[in-house]
Amino acid sequence: MSAQTTETPKSGTILNRRKKKPAQGEGDLAETGGFVWTTTAWVLTLIFFAPVAWMFLTSFHSEADAATNPPTLLAGFTLDNYSALFDRGVGPFLINSATASIVSTLLVLALAIPAAYALSIKPVEKWTDVMFFFLSTKFLPSIAALLPIYLLVQKIGGLDNIWILVVLYTAMNLPIAIWMLQSFLAEVPKEIMEAAEVDGAGTLRVIWSVIVPIITPGIAATSLICFIFSWNEFLLAKSLTAVAASTSPVFLVGFITSEGLFLAKLCAAATLVSLPVLIAGFAAQDKLVRGLSLGAVK
Repeated sequence: MSAQTTETPKSGTILNRRKKKPAQGEGDLAETGGFVWTTTAWVLTLIFFAPVAWMFLTSFHSEADAATNPPTLLAGFTLDNYSALFDRGVGPFLINSATASIVSTLLVLALAIPAAYALSIKPVEKWTDVMFFFLSTKFLPSIAALLPIYLLVQKIGGLDNIWILVVLYTAMNLPIAIWMLQSFLAEVPKEIMEAAEVDGAGTLRVIWSVIVPIITPGIAATSLICFIFSWNEFLLAKSLTAVAASTSPVFLVGFITSEGLFLAKLCAAATLVSLPVLIAGFAAQDKLVRGLSLGAVK
């Protein structure tokens, strides 16, 4: 009977494998590929950013300078266009947009978190059919549902009412929010919730004290997307409001005319209307990236 022999790898061999460096050709190829991708990303970023930069610079020009062809980007700067916006009464439009966007987003979160909990943590029967139903509500184009919605709102006397927009924006964004939060909640370890329940926490306490802090990036991403969709919505706001409840996208349309020069004022209004979305996106930038990538890898 031969003695069993075992070969132990030499520590130097393992160390050499760990410290193995790429060949000179592979390293140069990787550096070249990284430079190409970086250059391509910067070129695409500048292409997408160029119209925004043109809009921002034009908003500080006079109407005569803004109407030149080709455009004179470095002409004299003035704040008269922004002053004219407030003289024209942009304030109520911004307040209406903020009211409809913020209140509808809060309502969406209040309804979507319990719904996503029921569809992911403790799934109800045929929960996949429920998810498909939520998704199917986005199949219908908004313009196809406009006439029934208008007749219904007119019947209940809700035309030119900001709270009607709040209800419609909540219904519009709720399916998307449930889909997003359901994927985030599916990533929460069940052992943590079971430990909280063993300690005596009820369902509401588990949701508020355990689940919500874990999925905060997902809630931030969902909130920002719902806020952007509500802030930029135009079709319902234009069709269902007139004076008292008009939102900022409706205000922008007032500058589109075939008579007179309003290009600089239009750029100033577009810049002013875009600022809340840009500020919200910049403030939630880190949580937005984490939230959008949270359910990407399982």
